[in-house]
Amino acid sequence: MTALSEHSAPDPRGRAIPHTINAIGDALTGEQRARFYGEVLAAEADLLPAVMNRWWKIAMLDRAPGAERSRANAAAGRNLLSVDDLAARLEGSAR
Repeated sequence: MTALSEHSAPDPRGRAIPHTINAIGDALTGEQRARFYGEVLAAEADLLPAVMNRWWKIAMLDRAPGAERSRANAAAGRNLLSVDDLAARLEGSAR
């Protein structure tokens, strides 16, 4: 049996946001939250899962470490990665 140290490092990926309307809404910023709830309320039943999936992804990406810095770098055109480099990094972190 293995036990985790009480000081073990947190998972850098963070915890997943539950795939519910309230959990997604709670994870978004004020402006995003208003747009999310507006889209949820306006969505036809068959399109609701797609709306929730899109906003869930946005909420999860916003929680990623360094998300703001990454967006700022992309907007400024610096520290960009090619898709191939990104895939290689992701493959390396999965090992």
